[in-house]
Amino acid sequence: MHYQYLNLNNQQDIIEGTIIRKLIQHSDPTGSLVETMRTDWHDVFDQNTRPFAMQYMSTTPTGVARDEDKWHVHKMQEDRFICPKGKIVTALYDPRQNSATYKKLNLFTMGPENEEEMYMIVIPKEVYHGFMVVSKKEGYLLNFPTQLYSGEDEGRIENKELSWQKVREDFGLK
Repeated sequence: MHYQYLNLNNQQDIIEGTIIRKLIQHSDPTGSLVETMRTDWHDVFDQNTRPFAMQYMSTTPTGVARDEDKWHVHKMQEDRFICPKGKIVTALYDPRQNSATYKKLNLFTMGPENEEEMYMIVIPKEVYHGFMVVSKKEGYLLNFPTQLYSGEDEGRIENKELSWQKVREDFGLK
């Protein structure tokens, strides 16, 4: 069994409230530029309902899932993920009983090497999430959360819904 992986061209059965925003990479002989956050992107930014609070970058080695046996979850914050280098799989699981996509699992391939994988994903509040680097070299993750970091808002939930080992196998890792 293989998981189904989503991207800009395949958004079948996407979890309710998830937003995918295509990012454009401009390249010339001197390098490349990608706009990663703008206040006129009203689908991913709104000063009142989806504000900008901070930005951070993390790097992760190939084959590593952040918190392998735990999901991340936020009560108050939405995350906005971008993978500017390498390739990651971002996993979302919907535990919200009042959601039309209750118990739905989505796996998104993200990275700058393929145009259909260069996007920002907005992760709704209360949706479980995590990511793994599946490129041969380390992967980078940028996040533009809607709240300043608070340990009180960030939770960890046991992961019973996804096998990161299966994801490794799907991408020929370990």
